[in-house]
Amino acid sequence: MRRLLGRCPNGARCVSIVLSALLSTSAAAQSPRPNSTIPTIELRQGLVITQSVRVAPRIYQLPAPSSHDSAVIRIRGDSITIDFAGATMEGTAVDSNPDIAAGVAIRVEGGTNIRILNAHIRGYNFGILALGTHNLSLIDNDLSYNWKPRLYSVVEHESLIDWLSFHHNEKDEWLRYGAGAYLSDVEGGEIRGNTVTQGMNGLMLVRSSGLSIWNNNFSFNSGVGIGLYRSGGNRILHNRVDYDVRGYSEGFYRRGQDAADLLIYEQSSKNIVAYNSMTHGGDGVFLWAGQSTMDTGAGGANDNLFYGNDFSFAPANGIEATFSRNTFIDNRVEGCEYGMWGGYSFNSGIVGNHFVRNRTAIAIEHGQDNLIAWNTFSSDSTAIRVWGDAIEPSGWGYPKHRDTRSRDYRIETNLFTRNRVGVRAASTMGLSIANNWFLAVDSLLVVRDSTKYELVRNTVSPPARASSRIPKTLRIPPEFAGLAPPSLKNGFVPSREPATSMARWPRSAIIVDEWGPYDWRSPKLWPVDSSRGSPLRLRILGPAGRWRVVGQRGIAALTPTSGRVRDTILVTPRSGSVGDWDLTLESIGAATISPRGERRTAGTPYRFSYSRFEPLIDWSVRFYKWSDSTRNLRKEPASPAAFSTATPILSLNAPRLDFEGYRAPRAEVPREFFALEATGSVDLAPGEYTLRTISDDAIRVWVDSVLVIDNWSPHESALDFAELRGGHHGIRVQYYQADGWYELRVEIVRGRDRSPGSPGAHGAE
Repeated sequence: MRRLLGRCPNGARCVSIVLSALLSTSAAAQSPRPNSTIPTIELRQGLVITQSVRVAPRIYQLPAPSSHDSAVIRIRGDSITIDFAGATMEGTAVDSNPDIAAGVAIRVEGGTNIRILNAHIRGYNFGILALGTHNLSLIDNDLSYNWKPRLYSVVEHESLIDWLSFHHNEKDEWLRYGAGAYLSDVEGGEIRGNTVTQGMNGLMLVRSSGLSIWNNNFSFNSGVGIGLYRSGGNRILHNRVDYDVRGYSEGFYRRGQDAADLLIYEQSSKNIVAYNSMTHGGDGVFLWAGQSTMDTGAGGANDNLFYGNDFSFAPANGIEATFSRNTFIDNRVEGCEYGMWGGYSFNSGIVGNHFVRNRTAIAIEHGQDNLIAWNTFSSDSTAIRVWGDAIEPSGWGYPKHRDTRSRDYRIETNLFTRNRVGVRAASTMGLSIANNWFLAVDSLLVVRDSTKYELVRNTVSPPARASSRIPKTLRIPPEFAGLAPPSLKNGFVPSREPATSMARWPRSAIIVDEWGPYDWRSPKLWPVDSSRGSPLRLRILGPAGRWRVVGQRGIAALTPTSGRVRDTILVTPRSGSVGDWDLTLESIGAATISPRGERRTAGTPYRFSYSRFEPLIDWSVRFYKWSDSTRNLRKEPASPAAFSTATPILSLNAPRLDFEGYRAPRAEVPREFFALEATGSVDLAPGEYTLRTISDDAIRVWVDSVLVIDNWSPHESALDFAELRGGHHGIRVQYYQADGWYELRVEIVRGRDRSPGSPGAHGAE
């Protein structure tokens, strides 16, 4: 997509984009339609398909080899159509945990004009893995309920175990995350009418180009809906890509953890993204230039066009677009922490968008030559914030190769309504604020440091008699409106969604449990506030219906015991069962789809439960400060013997070991170079249990004087496990923190639990 700088009729520079090369649909290059003589086949392990076939429609239980270098089914050759006719491939049992799914269901190995139609694939790490294919069509497939990791953030706080890192993929690191469909080095084709839900990732493109991706549903995944890496010239239109999210708990934290509805990384340029619903994602869209740009200052994820999308209700950013040059026109961004985070963006056009009720609508640090025009800002706390920092990260190559001053913004012809601050600027040169309307805005402009600006012909809180001259909306100028991609026939358009659509629900509709985002298609019990309350308030969520209690254990009082979905119930555990109780309800009402994809018709009873298991331990905790704070604990781990001779700076008793953050856990404890030792005892009923820890930086655990966990070299947030049997046990924990983030959680869970969590590096970017 070629970018041109010209002169608008009013004298302002504008951004024009040549779209013709991208607006020709790839459908014209589809392979010939299969004839009526194609054979019907049964699927089996190790099958290699080299010609067009129809699959006999039934359920095939076909576990896959764990390696992505092999697959249950391989496709090799040219001009091949495989019509699954609704046949289902299952890699694991329907009721099994999603993180045991493994391997590849279908592997497309090269070829030209390959079409896969009407397949249902579940229980694998990859539904479809396509490598080096020209003109690939995936049409009307359901690739839901494939692999996803267990999450370890809880209602009250997050865990860095859950943070994702898609920043590196030169060595195919993305393969560790799996996907419904993963396309590598694919050129041309059509991805249409597919569904990927309740996995980790929907559709991932790596070094792939020229694809038409439209009318798909990639929603309610715990990682990424659509992801691009070194992928350009694609058309992403008319898709539902909502609730691809993690790292959110209403009233407690809103982090996103680098999940996103749309991820565009590393030199992914000249893509068209239009008419999509991308709401309630960790970010709506997360665009990053890439590590090569960060190192050299060259390139970027540039010249992408975002037109007519809905990026609302993200826990973090509706739009994050950094170190790059792009155009954003007529998008809606509502109810986010940041409507748009555009750090180091340059020569970008932000035109005709609608920002509503964001904490900050547009935030750009170190941006240059950006146009912000014809947008509406309604009830955002701060509408626009631009600034430069005196010190930039020393490890970045980018500022060593580029002019990164914050400069030359044109904020023109915008409508600001009911904002606390219209424009906030710091350390910025060449800030032009002209021809805007500021209505019921507390502060038009807040500046500090050496900001240089000009205010020209702005209208500020005009008297009532002038209200007829105030625009209710702003019409996008033709030079930008003309960039709108043609809407495809029968294409979904988010602006036509009814107000009752889940895409229009407030951000509080995001519920993330240990397996990712809840999709509201089955009844669920969820805490109204803290899960540690006693009594505990639980709300009944899900499809309409009536419910009743059908089972309970360890509960002294429960009110009410029947009612309608959306009720709140109060659970009071028995005095001896505060940490061990469960409750089961049954609902009858609308049709349901379980978290594992099991469907029940309307009027069919659906049972669901909530339980708590936290064995009571009275921990005796002693905090210490390292006497030599110059020690490099990452190279020279602390000696465990130091605990026996050191004097604690704080001693206390705690009902649980669960600390995390960047601030010191207690006022008496230093933020860095602290340690703790904790002892306690627990009584467990007969059975199997797992002692599970999360630690950053280091941990050792003894059970009955036997060392069972020894992860004493400094590390980022990591899981460790040890088996336990029923009975009485004494537990001793030693932990130390070197610097930065700290995290310590020690808990006992039923059964043999070894869920490894999300793979890869963990760290809040």
